[in-house]
Amino acid sequence: MKKKIIIIIVIIILVLLILLIPRPIRLKDGGTVVYKALLYKVSIVHSLNPSSLTGYEDGVIIEILGFKIYENIDKHMDYLDS
Repeated sequence: MKKKIIIIIVIIILVLLILLIPRPIRLKDGGTVVYKALLYKVSIVHSLNPSSLTGYEDGVIIEILGFKIYENIDKHMDYLDS
């Protein structure tokens, strides 16, 4: 009986590790890094934007179970706005 409980606990820990440990993906858009696990995704955005003064966009996007929870992308001032 005690051995079954230990096996169940080990299986639960392994499943949680698989669901929660992200793998980094580096995009070729100027420096964006996406940390993606099965349950969530965190994108640290640093992408090229030729229409901005600085030439790039910065920010963070957080998704849990495919739903966007947080998005803070600073698109900088466009040339057309000034």
